[in-house]
This record gives sequence, C-alpha cells and structure tokens, in this order.
Amino acid sequence: MPAWTRALNRRIRGAPRIVWHTEYRLPLTSIAARTGLDPRRAELVVDALVELGVITDADLLSPESVTWADLSRVHTSEWVEALTQPETLASVFAVDAWDIPSDALLDSLRRICGGTLLAARRALGEPGPVLNLSGGFHHAAPGSGGGFCAVNDIAVAVAALRESGFAGSIAVLDVDAHPPDGLASCLGTTAWIGSISGTMWDAPGHVDEVHVPACVGDGVYLAALDQLLQRMPRATITFVVAGGDVRAGDPLGGLGLTEAGVRQRDQVVLDALAGAPSVWLPGGGYRSDAWRVLAGTALVLAGHRRLELRADFDPMRARFRRVGRRLSDAFGGIELDAEDVDGLLGPRRDETPRFLDRYTRAAVELALERYGLAEPVRRLGYRDLRVEIDRAELGDRFRLYGTAAGVEHLLAESVLARGGVGETPVLFVHWLTLRHPLGAFRSAGGPFPGQEVPGLGLAREAGELHRRIAERLGLAGVAMRPAWLHVAYAVRHRMRFVDPQEQHRFEAVLAQNTGIPLSKLSALAHAGEALLDGKPWQWPAALMVEWLTLPPTA
Repeated sequence: MPAWTRALNRRIRGAPRIVWHTEYRLPLTSIAARTGLDPRRAELVVDALVELGVITDADLLSPESVTWADLSRVHTSEWVEALTQPETLASVFAVDAWDIPSDALLDSLRRICGGTLLAARRALGEPGPVLNLSGGFHHAAPGSGGGFCAVNDIAVAVAALRESGFAGSIAVLDVDAHPPDGLASCLGTTAWIGSISGTMWDAPGHVDEVHVPACVGDGVYLAALDQLLQRMPRATITFVVAGGDVRAGDPLGGLGLTEAGVRQRDQVVLDALAGAPSVWLPGGGYRSDAWRVLAGTALVLAGHRRLELRADFDPMRARFRRVGRRLSDAFGGIELDAEDVDGLLGPRRDETPRFLDRYTRAAVELALERYGLAEPVRRLGYRDLRVEIDRAELGDRFRLYGTAAGVEHLLAESVLARGGVGETPVLFVHWLTLRHPLGAFRSAGGPFPGQEVPGLGLAREAGELHRRIAERLGLAGVAMRPAWLHVAYAVRHRMRFVDPQEQHRFEAVLAQNTGIPLSKLSALAHAGEALLDGKPWQWPAALMVEWLTLPPTA
C-alpha cells in the first residue's frame, strides 16, 4: 500500500491509538549488551510507523505518570521502598548497580504504568484496541520483581480503574513466551488469566495455562492459541501481553514463530476480541530487531497487517533523515541565527570555528537535541551540557561536556576529517569516545581494552550521525581504522574492511574463537596472541568503510 493511501486511510478511519512517551526509553546504558533488551524499542517503532505514514507524531497519546499511591495499591510497602535502591533495580534488570540512575529509571516505570492506565481508559471510553508501546511487566508480584519487571503495570492500571469506580470484568491474555506468574499473584481470581508460553511453571488453578514446547513453530502455536481463545470469556476490558520473544531467534524466548506467524497471532487475537475494549502491551523481546515484532503488532491494530517491513529497513536511519531535512538550515550549510538556538544546552558562549568548515556550534547543539542524543545523556544524571569545537592534529574535534554533582565531565569526543579511499571521498572517523564517568565497570570481566569508563549507550546514534554528516558533505562513505577488534565487532553489520582478505581473516578469527569473551579476544589480538588457523595473529587496525553509495570497483 503506497504511503499516500495509508495517509488517506488514516484520515478516513482515524489513526491507531498508540501511547508513548520519550521516558519509555530505559536509562540503562549496558542492558542491551548484557541482556539483548534494546531500550530504544518503543521509539524505533514510533520512527517506523511515522516513516510508513501510518501515524504522525501528533497522533501519539502522551501519558501522565502514576503516583506512588497508585503503585502501593498493588505492591507491598516493603517492595515499593526497595525500588528506591539501585541494588534492587539492578537485580530486576540484570545490570550492575552503577548503571541504575534510580530516579530516572523510576520515572520511566511510573510513566509506563501511566501509559497502560491511559490506554485502558481510552479503550473503555471508545471500545477497540489501544497499544501502549511499553509495559506488560507480567513477572512483577506484590512483593517482588524479576525478569525486567519491577512493577506490574497491568495490576496497577486495574487497581486505579477499580479505585475510580470501574466494576466491569477483566481478562488478561498473555501470549508472551514466558508465563504471567507475577500477574497471577497480583490479580488472583479477580480476573480471567489465560497464557500460552514455553515455560513450565507452577501455575495456580485460576490461570488457564497452555504449555508449548521450544521451537514449536507457527502451526502448532496458532492451533493452541485458537483453543485458548475459545475458552476466553468476553470481558469488559482485556489486556493482551503480545510478547515479541516468541519470534524465532529470540535468545530468551525460543518458541520459533516467524515474523508472519507473530502477525497472524495478533490478527487472530484481534478478531477474537471483535471490537471490545483491549489494551495491548509489548512484553518481552530480546533480539536486536525486536522492534519489528512490536511494529507488526501496531500495523495489525491499524489495519495494515499485510504491510511488510523490508529486511534492511532501519527506523533510526529513517528518523535521522527526517530530522536532517527539518534541520536543513542548521545542518545544511545555511547560516543559522545563533539567537534562534541560544540556550539549547546552556548559556550562549563565544562563537567557535565551524566543524568541518560547515557547522556552527549552535547547529551542533541543535542537532544533538533534535536527533535525540541530548535527552538520554541528561537522564543519566548530567546537566548543563556544553559543546566545544576546535582543531586537532588529524581533523576537526567535537567535545560534549556535562556536569554532575558540581563536576564537569567529558562525555563525548569525536575527531572527523574529509579523506579518501583511493580516489573516493569519505568521512574519516579518526577518534570517537562516548563516556559515562558516573558509571563503573562490573568486577567480573572488567572493561574492554582501552576503555577507561563505561559508554553512554549511544554508539548506534553516533554512527547514524556520522552517516548523516557524510551525506550532507556529499561524501561516498564513512571510514575508520578500529584500534581494537571489539570496535570492529561493534560496527560489523554496517562496515566492512576495504581489503577482502582482512575481512575474511576477521570473520575467521571470530568463528574460530567463539569460546573466548570478546574483551579477552580483543586484548589477545592487540598483543598478537590471538589464534587464526592455529597460528598467532595480531590485530591489523585495517581500514573499514560503510559505503553510502555503491563501493568503487578495483
């Protein structure tokens, strides 16, 4: 369906009701690497739906945060108090306590609970489905949490509805790969709970639990779901935990459904609800592209089940391009009036040289805001963000500083220059560091070689920003010489070695050393002690390129 047709359909039928807030991005810099849970999932879905023309930014419903009193209707006072401690939250989210900015994370959780409550009220006010782009925290019990679930947003929403006088019946259909153990404890027999999962657990008698084996596939799963739906009562409102971890390749799910099979799951459930009030929640999803499943759920609810997402579709890249078009004045070489952006990151300072002879400091500050890099940094505890631009030996240098507890820290530094691969002009990234000085490395394993402090969790965004700069400058690609093997590993999906033999050796080293942690393998390679075909091999720091156009032929 062409984009103009989807836009017309949106005007006739109305936009799908989707709840989202920028605070849905969990401020946890290490969680993706540690667990596979991408804290960007919700915003990537927004990026995708906007790019596809299914929604506009104005269509999104923005929730308020629930109060501590709202949480206390469901959770014990001891657990609510424990949530204020970084160690408690670290245990729930499987990260280290240094990576827990408690206030910011609790703001996210309370906002997400508010999103589930808003979705429920909208669904009851105008029957039909409403999607909250985070939530489905089905493992959180009244006095405990786990499995990335610190609070139970469904139970909190139900309790708030009851408090406001709602007396209707409630059903919960949990089609996540994992069971609703926390929900069963929170709701007890006050709601019908049906579940289809791949986990054997001690389900209480009031839960209609269907266990399916690992790698069950589409056919058997959908047949089991059909039987469960026949037993599901018609409730006043139904909460659907549409977990993305059922998809094949999910490291924590393992049920083996195809992407098309997951969409069929959602369509079958939507048809069974037949227009009744329902709240849809994403639950789990631990692949790096878990956003695709949640976007698919949104497309089903919007009536676009057959709209396919290209395998190479990157919603972040699409958003950066949209933002880049909006920033044409600031990021396209046209002079920017500094008064227009005065105070974006802090008080105005004296003008500095143009970065890459093109971008003013004000333009860079505006870009950090509009591309969405500044707010995640603030949520980690840094204020008074400040940009510096100057010249370094190898190129133009950008630095971002932030203040925490009265101390200013260097948070990001990048040295870029125009260069060439042969006769082809490219943007060279001579240096890039993203730093989270308030963090500390976990005792087991330690940092990657050459890393002084943890990162900001913004490497992907930085890579997209470099790509946008190269495009704006009319360059054919982005190039770098990674000083360490682990840096090349991090960019391996978008960059390749210019020398095919180096690419082959790199892939062979990874394949032949799968039992060695990446940090150790990187250190061994740097020291010339990694093994390739049984012989010592040293990291070459060879040239890698991400081509924005077709790569030049030899």
